[in-house]
Amino acid sequence: MREPGSLRTAEPFDIAGAKDRLAAGNGGYEVVHRSPGLEIGVYVLVAPEPDRQSPHEDDEVYVVLEGRGTLEVEGQQVELREGHAVFVPAGAEHRFVGYEQLSVLVIFEKWRM
Repeated sequence: MREPGSLRTAEPFDIAGAKDRLAAGNGGYEVVHRSPGLEIGVYVLVAPEPDRQSPHEDDEVYVVLEGRGTLEVEGQQVELREGHAVFVPAGAEHRFVGYEQLSVLVIFEKWRM
């Protein structure tokens, strides 16, 4: 992964590899790309471990890569499965529930850098 601001041309990053590493390690989060104003990561949740997120300072988008579950956002429940995406505004209380194994691509808009 390059340092912020160092990307000058198209450069691929390995989402599948990050997902596999995290699943083998019983879940977690791995940043696969960081540049000014943007962070992209892979987040894998494996039951029975709970999602321990706290509200973030940045807007984010979750794209479900594999699995299914429910995202609770400020009391609203959003059912998600592979191929679905959802926007979560900065500061919103949110967490995933009702999953067995869930892999999501996380895109943060780092506008407060």
